[in-house]
Amino acid sequence: MSSKTVLITGATSGIGAHTARLLLDRGHRVAVTGRDESKLKAFLDEAGHPDRLLGLVADAADWHATESVVTRTVEHFGALDAAVANAGFMTGDSIGAGDPASWAPMVLTNVLGPALLAHAALPHLEATGGRLVLVGSVAGLKNSPGNLYSATKWAVTGLAENLRLHATTRGVGVTLVNPGMIDTAFWQGAGVPPFALPPQPIAEAIRFALDQPAGVDLNTLTVRPMGQPV
Repeated sequence: MSSKTVLITGATSGIGAHTARLLLDRGHRVAVTGRDESKLKAFLDEAGHPDRLLGLVADAADWHATESVVTRTVEHFGALDAAVANAGFMTGDSIGAGDPASWAPMVLTNVLGPALLAHAALPHLEATGGRLVLVGSVAGLKNSPGNLYSATKWAVTGLAENLRLHATTRGVGVTLVNPGMIDTAFWQGAGVPPFALPPQPIAEAIRFALDQPAGVDLNTLTVRPMGQPV
């Protein structure tokens, strides 16, 4: 595909970082966000391509930060062709036996974050005939006991379809990418299953969505490792 400008939230590690590297290797311009300035700087230093890579410190759940990130990306690169709502995390506990104090940041990042990015990015994506990608989860397709993280990803599943119905009449594509179990720091010491995939196949799925020609709205991609039972 021709060179594009892509904004990826939460891209200092894991799926977001691998996606950014892949797109940079393909010649695209990439803006990445992260909440931790030191982690963001480390990623920028490691990734290279300083002429085509922009790093911005921002909390995906904060409206003013998200609006600023989109504005600065467009000012820096001249346009926005795609936005990837990747920022998200899991507390690792359950509604039945967990710490309620940790739930609000997860819900806001996982659910409000993609909605804020969509609101800020859609006018620019409409101008370029671009695409919005939401990173969901298999946990947003399958229920599990007392799992609030799963509930946030079910919300992302619904949000993707709601956004599609809104954006498709404006020439903007919307793709939901649902990873299965992926071997990243996302698991936070919970124990990664032996059959977990590396992040690269999810990055390739996102790239595939961005590579679709005009007029093609690729809506849902679910990528599980072989051996994942649900």
